[in-house]
Amino acid sequence: MANAKNVYGRPLQLCCGNTGFTREGFCYVPDADVGNHSVCAVVTDEFLQFSLRQGNDLITPWPSMEFPGLLDGDRWCLCAARWLQAYQAGVAPKVRLEATHEKALDIIPLALLEEYAAD
Repeated sequence: MANAKNVYGRPLQLCCGNTGFTREGFCYVPDADVGNHSVCAVVTDEFLQFSLRQGNDLITPWPSMEFPGLLDGDRWCLCAARWLQAYQAGVAPKVRLEATHEKALDIIPLALLEEYAAD
C-alpha cells in the first residue's frame, strides 16, 4: 500500500476498519485484486438491497469471515464496476473521495464520483 494515491493524486486515506480487498481498511488495489475494490462508499439501505439482488449479500453477518454485515451509513470498499452499475440503476451510494483509490478512475470518471462526494 506504500504510496497509494486517491483520485486526486494525494495519499490515500483510511476508508474504515476491516474493508478493502486486503481487509486493512484502505481501498487500495493490489495486483491480485481483479475486482478493483477501489471506491470508498457510504452504503445505504437502498444500495445494500440492490447489491443483494445482484447476488452480493453485504447485509448478512459472516462470523467465520469476521464480517459483521453492513448497515446504512457504514463505509465499505466497493468494486468500481459495482458502484457504476448501482449508479446506472439509480442507487449509487455516496463516496469518500479522499479514501477512494485512483484505480477507480479506470472505470468511473472523476466528475461522476465528485457528484456523489460524501466528503
